Amino acid sequence: MRGGDTGCAHDAFGYPTLVGYVRPMTAAAPVSQPLIKASGLALSRGGRTLARGLSLAAGPGGALVLTGPNGSGKTTLLRALAGLARPEAGQITPDDRGEAIAFLGHAEGLKPSETVIATLQFWAKLHRAAPGSVEAALRAFAIAHLTERSCGHLSAGQRRRVALARVALSGRAVWLLDEPAAPLDSRGRALLAAAVARHRAGGGVVIAATHEALDWPDAEVISLASALESAA
Repeated sequence: MRGGDTGCAHDAFGYPTLVGYVRPMTAAAPVSQPLIKASGLALSRGGRTLARGLSLAAGPGGALVLTGPNGSGKTTLLRALAGLARPEAGQITPDDRGEAIAFLGHAEGLKPSETVIATLQFWAKLHRAAPGSVEAALRAFAIAHLTERSCGHLSAGQRRRVALARVALSGRAVWLLDEPAAPLDSRGRALLAAAVARHRAGGGVVIAATHEALDWPDAEVISLASALESAA
């Protein structure tokens, strides 16, 4: 672990604050202005229409939970919002949202041979996180005891916690999370919920696709099953 950890401040939830946690879009945007907005989207995969006329918006502190059966387009919508897939119709704004988005898909994107600490230090350096941010992320997701373990020797739940710590270290305003709680136990889900609460309290946005009940306070639930039926 890197030296120089002299402790860090704790937020109103009693969790360590990620030092230098900047969100580039939030500071300049009025509270009423969405950080991400989609209008009239048409989505398809493999030649099959998944949704038509789909619209959503999320402003600072917002959370959207996307639900629906397998094949209803939850992952496709997240990928479109992230700029990784092109909708057949409609508009997603802002156009330059890439630098404001942190995307976590089904795969955690961890190198099996790399240790947890090396992984998080790499991402912290890439995103120019402030000193102490790695240590704070380790505490926030209860993975400090795993720092010297290679990612290939982690359980599914531990890998997801490390991946979520990577998202937090990004400092991005908009988190797009695909089934974030799927491999987590009850403690891991509580840590995820606390991280989401902190991110929202700081003005960030979280949009998550899930089969699980997330129970995030005041989150707007959007059922893609109805969008799938309307597109049929």
